[in-house]
Amino acid sequence: MNAAEQATSLELASKIATVTNLIKTDFPDARVDLKPWANDPDTREWIDPESIDLGFHFPGRSRSFQCRSALIQIRFHFDTETQDRRAIGIEAAGFDHKGKQWQFSTVQHWMFEGESQPAPEAEARLKAFCQRVLEIFNQTE
Repeated sequence: MNAAEQATSLELASKIATVTNLIKTDFPDARVDLKPWANDPDTREWIDPESIDLGFHFPGRSRSFQCRSALIQIRFHFDTETQDRRAIGIEAAGFDHKGKQWQFSTVQHWMFEGESQPAPEAEARLKAFCQRVLEIFNQTE
């Protein structure tokens, strides 16, 4: 679900803002998008209500990231008994004018797959970013 729609509490809004600032720090030439999903019935059908989705867009196609835009989906497990929400992983994908170029998941092997893949330095930056995002959402206060 769009990050802008998930900011339903002060704590969650603060963590989303922290991730936004992290994107601006780690990928300074990128523009953050807190509403990457269109608001239409077909798109809504595929949205995971237990995720926070955001994107970032480069001014042009990034050679090092091999994409123009990246979609980041922070996946959660919600324990109905304790009312705790815990980040369980991140799914990411890079897109350009030809469609999806690569995908990445922290759920298993932290490996990139796809048509074209980011340069090793860009992969390392994205992996470090994902690690920090998981830490942000799993820190207890």
